[in-house]
Amino acid sequence: MEIHDVAALSDWLDRGRPLTGLRLQDLDLTEVAAALVSATYAADVRGLVILGGTVPPALADHLRSRGAMIFPTDPDAPVDVFRAHLYTGAELYAGLDGPRGYAGTPDSLAYSWSRDAREAHDAYATLLRAIHDDSITDALDEWVVGRRVVGVMGGHAAERGSEEYAVAARLGRELASAGLLVATGGGPGAMEATNLGAVAPSEATLIDALGRLGSVRSFRPDVGDWARAAFAVLDDFTAAGGGQAEPQRGIPGPRLRPGALEPSPQPRSLGIPTWFYGHEPPNVFAEGIAKYFSNAIREDGLLARCNAGVVVLPGAAGTVQEVFQLATRLYYSAPDAPLPPLVLVGREQWTETLPVAALLAGLGVGNAMGAAVHVVDNVAEAVAIISGA
Repeated sequence: MEIHDVAALSDWLDRGRPLTGLRLQDLDLTEVAAALVSATYAADVRGLVILGGTVPPALADHLRSRGAMIFPTDPDAPVDVFRAHLYTGAELYAGLDGPRGYAGTPDSLAYSWSRDAREAHDAYATLLRAIHDDSITDALDEWVVGRRVVGVMGGHAAERGSEEYAVAARLGRELASAGLLVATGGGPGAMEATNLGAVAPSEATLIDALGRLGSVRSFRPDVGDWARAAFAVLDDFTAAGGGQAEPQRGIPGPRLRPGALEPSPQPRSLGIPTWFYGHEPPNVFAEGIAKYFSNAIREDGLLARCNAGVVVLPGAAGTVQEVFQLATRLYYSAPDAPLPPLVLVGREQWTETLPVAALLAGLGVGNAMGAAVHVVDNVAEAVAIISGA
């Protein structure tokens, strides 16, 4: 059993339950150290595994002497590889207003660490990044459990202030209003717009946000200005009654920027970005951010969780790759498995500019995926298909 909340561990100890077999992940054990070394737990604790977090030295010695396994966090890694919760934009951009600007944030430092040529073939660094990504996958599974998730794929090139950006934002709002958790690749462009629309408290606040964000159209040349404009919009979302779902337990208060959205009953906006594309910063409108070092794990994980379907907006190579990754899943699904819809928005885009629709139609002949693929002219049609699925 995994425990990644100190209150839950305290309850476990109060009930006198055994520690053998527990996995304590990303916990500060300082306040429960006395209980853990009490006579009740002085016996054999083989099978207890502690992953990261803070373990006072005396407690660590005590538990190891009785058979526990303790995996400490590497203090030199820019991220906590054993983290038990998704990121927030506030956490990834912590330090944005410091002397180094964006370069001093955890997001930028993690990207630099992933690109460090000295560690390209370092088995230890590779192991740490793999542990991090597995921890994120575990946290993501817990975050989306019981929810209908719809993916929205689209390019990073749609700038704030453009019609393409506004269309993606309204799509996100319509899907979230239908009770869906809206998932994107978590980056800029259409991804940011969709996450923005999903968490906007009202149509009026969304219209206002689109106008204000248009003053900083791109993350180039300054990621800092781009992110600050988004955080300013979040300030107003909070004032207007917006909320961020699933409080990120275990993240100390000083890491969070003032104005981050407060917890709301259900998440509406999810981002799954990657440091593989670290030159594209994460957008802050995703209420939970599952950021990965491995792009392959990230892409497959995003598509695998879209149980309510996927809407594809115009994009380029990355978007086309995602279309065919999902097509492969649909094509090889079990014969009796219900298939979520794959909706391509923009008939000209997908039949002429990038004519993938014909290939998908060919794959669908004699296969159940044929009925799951739709090509539509606008996002209103896409919302109708997803909502009715």
